[in-house]
Amino acid sequence: MTLHSQNDFSIPEETARVARVAFPKGNRYLKLRDAVGTIYQDQAFAHLFPDNGRPAQAPWRLALITVLQFAEELPDRQAADAVRGRIDWKYLLGLALDDPGFDFTVLSDFRARLVEGEAEQTLLDALLKLFKEQGWLKERGRQRTDSTHIQDSRPSHQPTHVCRRSHAFCL
Repeated sequence: MTLHSQNDFSIPEETARVARVAFPKGNRYLKLRDAVGTIYQDQAFAHLFPDNGRPAQAPWRLALITVLQFAEELPDRQAADAVRGRIDWKYLLGLALDDPGFDFTVLSDFRARLVEGEAEQTLLDALLKLFKEQGWLKERGRQRTDSTHIQDSRPSHQPTHVCRRSHAFCL
């Protein structure tokens, strides 16, 4: 797949109009796009794509879809369906309402490229930088965000651990 960098990151007029009608008070994805734009740029992922071959999906979109997919706990097929069918995703991704999307396997191919190109940290670093700039993430010293086993004083022999996403105790 060949990367053809995108220069136009605007939201199609019809997508914006329909999104505003569907979500008159906005929603988290409309507000995110309005506040920060596209988050990722194709140049951050250009080294993952060869100079020849069929055109690739815009890496900035695939990166953002990967983050949305994680946040909503969606498998690849459902994430690809969300790109095709959800107005808020189309708005965030700057897609026309009639954009057909892509085959779900594109997402696993993109993640494989991230890992092979050692660029997976690029996703997190860009988000952290943006969230800090927006004041959505504060420095608080040592902060754990991983899944950590905690010894419990209860008599049960099952280990208790902190769930990474909810930060609640799980068995």
